[in-house]
Amino acid sequence: MAGDTSKKKLVGRHKRVAFMDVTGDGKTYTRMTGFTSLSDGKNSTEYSRQYVDEASERSDVVGYAPSMDYEFDLYMNDAVQKKLATITDDELLGSDAQVTVVVVDLFETKADEGNTCTARKRDWSVIPDTEGDGTDALIYKGSLKAAGEIIKGTATTTDSWQTCTFTAE
Repeated sequence: MAGDTSKKKLVGRHKRVAFMDVTGDGKTYTRMTGFTSLSDGKNSTEYSRQYVDEASERSDVVGYAPSMDYEFDLYMNDAVQKKLATITDDELLGSDAQVTVVVVDLFETKADEGNTCTARKRDWSVIPDTEGDGTDALIYKGSLKAAGEIIKGTATTTDSWQTCTFTAE
């Protein structure tokens, strides 16, 4: 049936992509490529209790401690990977070990435009774990842990999603 929009479609993992502000100017975000893992953990905090007049416990989410585990094969001339590798190799601390990431849902386009999509921006602290794992490529592993509130908005590209700009709602 042509034009049937009610049919469910599976969203591929490649349709949620991340971009990092590698220059620190807050204007242009560069696509994070070469990552073999980039998973987002919400690490929610629960408030659970059982009332004396009820048979089951109730739970509410009262907070989050988001983290994003990463793993990548190091490629030369990749600005995103170089930034994360420098933080790891030079053991940078505090705000020197923070990055801003925009996560874009390419499956959520705005106003039938393929160059503007739903996005979320957040500052993250880089928590390095290991480097040098593996024998085929130099692999870096670690986590990004939330260092600020999430900002919802849109991302727009002019170069087929190699870079993007972010506009808050």
